[in-house]
Amino acid sequence: MGDAFRLVQAPPTPADTPSRPARRIRTDHESVEEDLLKLVLTVVELLRQLIERQALRRVDTGDLSDEQEEELGATLMALHEALSDLCAEHGYTLQDLNLDLGPLGPLLPPPD
Repeated sequence: MGDAFRLVQAPPTPADTPSRPARRIRTDHESVEEDLLKLVLTVVELLRQLIERQALRRVDTGDLSDEQEEELGATLMALHEALSDLCAEHGYTLQDLNLDLGPLGPLLPPPD
């Protein structure tokens, strides 16, 4: 099997097509930290929304007791407030965390 892959050659590139230079990314210290922070906040918001949707499904099916529903609701509200506070502290809104995935559309669903 390894021999088969060695025999396969990449298709030739047309000589008349100019090669595109690689896109440059900003790598200064501040932008890297800010981009990483925004990415982490985005992942946390995505997970929060997924947990919230799962919790609503469980409430709708009646899997939770009243006490569990109250605790889950309070926990989700506290997480939402903490995330909002972190965003505000760093100059973001929750809408700023929605990444554009190009043809796939936005990462996060629109707010209800």
